[in-house]
Amino acid sequence: MKWISFLRKYGPISRNDNMYDETIRRSASWAGFEPINFEHPAEKEVLDCFEINGRSPVSVILTGTAGDGKTHLCRQVWSKLGGSDEEWASDDPYLQYEIPNSEYRIHFIRDLSGWAPQQGLDWESDKITLLRLFCTSILQADSKDLFLVAANDGQLVEAWRRLPNFPEIEQARESFESLLVEDKRELEGISLKMFNLSRWSSSEIFDRAFDAFVEHPGWQACYDESEGDHSAFGTNCPIRKNYELLKTPIVRERLRSLIDLCHRNNLHLPIRQLLLLLTNAVLGHSDCNQDRLMRPVDVSRIIEAKTVSKASIYNNIFGGNLSENRRSSITVFDYLERFQIGYETTNRIDSILIFGEDDEQLGGYFDQYLKSDPFYGADKIYYESRNQYIEDAEDDTVATKSFLELLASQRRALFFKIPDSDAEELKLWDLTVFRYAGEYLKEIVSRMEHEKSIRSSIKHRLIKGLNRIFAGMFVETERELLLTTSGHYSQSKISRILKDRISSQLKNGEQVAIEGDSNGKILFNVCFDPETVESLELNLVRYEFLSRVAEEGALPANFSKECYEDILAFKSRLLAVHELRRQTDDNSDDDDIITLKLIEVSEQGSLDDGFIEIRT
Repeated sequence: MKWISFLRKYGPISRNDNMYDETIRRSASWAGFEPINFEHPAEKEVLDCFEINGRSPVSVILTGTAGDGKTHLCRQVWSKLGGSDEEWASDDPYLQYEIPNSEYRIHFIRDLSGWAPQQGLDWESDKITLLRLFCTSILQADSKDLFLVAANDGQLVEAWRRLPNFPEIEQARESFESLLVEDKRELEGISLKMFNLSRWSSSEIFDRAFDAFVEHPGWQACYDESEGDHSAFGTNCPIRKNYELLKTPIVRERLRSLIDLCHRNNLHLPIRQLLLLLTNAVLGHSDCNQDRLMRPVDVSRIIEAKTVSKASIYNNIFGGNLSENRRSSITVFDYLERFQIGYETTNRIDSILIFGEDDEQLGGYFDQYLKSDPFYGADKIYYESRNQYIEDAEDDTVATKSFLELLASQRRALFFKIPDSDAEELKLWDLTVFRYAGEYLKEIVSRMEHEKSIRSSIKHRLIKGLNRIFAGMFVETERELLLTTSGHYSQSKISRILKDRISSQLKNGEQVAIEGDSNGKILFNVCFDPETVESLELNLVRYEFLSRVAEEGALPANFSKECYEDILAFKSRLLAVHELRRQTDDNSDDDDIITLKLIEVSEQGSLDDGFIEIRT
C-alpha cells in the first residue's frame, strides 16, 4: 500500500513535506507513483507567451500566494518546451533554456525567494546583472532574452525594492506594482504578462484537483492489493469507504459548493490547500499517530477497536480529526469553519438525530440518514451516548459533552447526505450560518455564469435591505432605492432626509442592476446614467446580510458590523455622486431657499413624504 503512505505527504503532516513541488516529486519517485498532476488553467496561456512562430514572445511572471502551484507550473512549461528532467532536478533556482532553431533564450527563476538574498544581505553582482537584463528586456520589444519568474505577491515587489536604483529597475518595479494593484495582466509598452494564480476560481481548480485525486492510478493499485474484508484496503476499511464516498456526486457537489462560496467570499484556496483537504478527508482519524492520518498498518487495529466512526469523512472535511490548534492553523479548515457546519442546526434536524428513531413522522429520515449507514451513522457508541444524554445529561457533563460532539459530527454528515429533493423541506443551508447560501449559488452565481438575468423578487429584496440600512427604519420600499441622509452625516444610524429615489427598472437613464464583471465578480450596480455607475461587490456575506435585514428586519449580529460599515460606505459614495450631479444640473435662480424632503414610516412600512423649506 505504498500509495497510501505516499498520499500522506499531501496531508496536514507536521514535517510539511507537502510544501514543495520538489519534495513531492522525490517522494513519488520512491513510492513508484506519479505525483497528483493536472493542467493548471493558466498553462496554455503561459506557453503561448513563448510561442515564436510569426509573433513576438513576451516574458512571464507567475505570482500568487504560497501553494498556488507556481513552481509546478514553471516545471510544466520547462518540460513542454523541451527542457531536460536532469537539469530541472538540480537545486539551482535559476536555469536557462535555448529555444531550438531560434535566437531566443528563456531564463527561468523558478523560486525568487530561494534565489534572492535574504533580508539584510547584499545582492551578488551576477544576480543584479541578470535582473537588470530582465528589466531591460521587458522594456524592449525585440529582446531575445525572455524570462519566466515565479514569486509570491509580496516577495516580487520587495525584491525589486532592495535592488540598486538603476532607471530600468525602477521602471520595472513601478510596472509590477501597477499590475498587482490594478489586477491587470499586461501594460501597454511592456513586453511582459503577469499571471496572478490567486485570481483563478478556486472551484475551477478544485474540479481539476478532485479529478486528478480520485482518478489517480494509485487507488486501483490499492484495490488490486486488497485481500479480504479486514485487509488494509478491504471492504471494511475506512480509507476505502472514505474514498468511495468522496467520489459520490452529492459529496463532491456539496464540497465544491463550499469551495465556491469561499471564493465568492474573497477567501482564496490554493492548490496545496485543496489537495490537503482531499487527503485529510480520506485518511483522517483522530486516534492515529501524531498527524492523525491513517496508515495501512492502522486499519486492522481500527476495525478491531470498533473506532471506524472516528474516521468519518464528513468530520474530516472540516478537520474534525485534528487538534483545535492544528486545525485553526490550516487555511482551508479555517475557512470552512466559518460556515459553522456542525454547530448550526434546526429543531427538526436535531429531533431527527435524537428522537427520530421512535418518531412516526421522523423515523423515515432517521432510517435513511443514520440507521442505514453502518460506517458513520448510528452505531453502538452513538446509541449509548444518546440514551445516556437523554436520561441523565443534567447530572453528567462528560456524557453531555461526548454526545454533543457526536451530534455535531452527525449534523455535518447530514449536510452531505440530504439530497436536493429534501434540501428545501429540511432546510439544508440552515445547517450553516449562511441560510441563503444555496439560493445565492442557484439564483445568483449559476444564473450569472449562464448569462441569465436575476429574478426581480431577489433584486427587490436586496433593495429593501439596502433601504432599511440607508434610512435606519423598517421601510418596505423595494422597487426603488432610497438615497437618504441625516443632513450632516451620511453614516448616521437614522437618516430621514430623502435626497433621491432610483428605480429598480431603467427609468430616465437610471436603474439598479445585478451584473457580473470581467473578473467573474458579482456586482450590485446603481446606474445614474450609462457613464456613471457605482458598484457594491455582492459577495456571500453581503448577500446574506441584506437578505436577512430585508426578511427579518434585525441586523444579524454574528457578522453585522463589517457588513453594516460596508453598506454605509457604499451609501456615502452614492450620495457623493448624487451631490455632484445636483451641483452640475442645478439651474435654480433662488439660492436662498433649501427644500428638504423628510420621510416618515407608517406602521405598514410605507413612506410618507413631507417638505421643509429653509431660507438661508
